[in-house]
Amino acid sequence: MARVKRGVTSRAKHNKVFKAAKGFYGRRKNTIRAAKAAVDRSKQFAYKDRKIKKRNFRALWIQRINAAVREFGLTYGRFIDGLNKAGIAVDRKVLSDMAIHEPAAFGALVAAAKKALAYLKEAGTANEFESAVK
Repeated sequence: MARVKRGVTSRAKHNKVFKAAKGFYGRRKNTIRAAKAAVDRSKQFAYKDRKIKKRNFRALWIQRINAAVREFGLTYGRFIDGLNKAGIAVDRKVLSDMAIHEPAAFGALVAAAKKALAYLKEAGTANEFESAVK
């Protein structure tokens, strides 16, 4: 059986790790053992933070919607409840964008949510009254 020298493949694997460790500080950028550990850890952070990024943006959109809705005398929770009851399905990213760039259209959505809340509130009190009479 022929002898296999593995220098080329080892060097290629090392270079791949060093390329990923570019910009790291100290031995983490030029010693394979430290670089490999640092790159593995950085990949774990990258995976985790992709999830956290989505979470942070959703929180930002909710804060923006809440601020815009309070000008109309509603809270975020009541507004979302009103939209659901009105049968309007718009995601928070679009609502946030509308609140910033298209205040008139956002105002129309707030009015629709308020109308749905008021209608159901009136219907709810009437139903409670009828059940109390029985």
